[in-house]
Amino acid sequence: MQSENPLIADFVKLMNSAAGTVAGMAREAGESGKERFKEFVGGVDFVSREEFETVKALATKALDENEKLKNQLDLLEARLNGQGSSGGF
Repeated sequence: MQSENPLIADFVKLMNSAAGTVAGMAREAGESGKERFKEFVGGVDFVSREEFETVKALATKALDENEKLKNQLDLLEARLNGQGSSGGF
């Protein structure tokens, strides 16, 4: 049932327009937020799991080799110190 009152009809039109405008603004705000998030994430350098695991394995290997070399150095220093104290210089 339509109203015969032009004031009410104009008010209804105004409210429909306002609702459409608000919905459009909400849609644009959502899209803008998504774009900003994509820009933010795009600026951050992420590595894949495979790359991470590869670097982790390399670091573990380097630490193991470092420990091995430290043990060899300790052994050589012990031999050198032992030879120097019992040697006839």
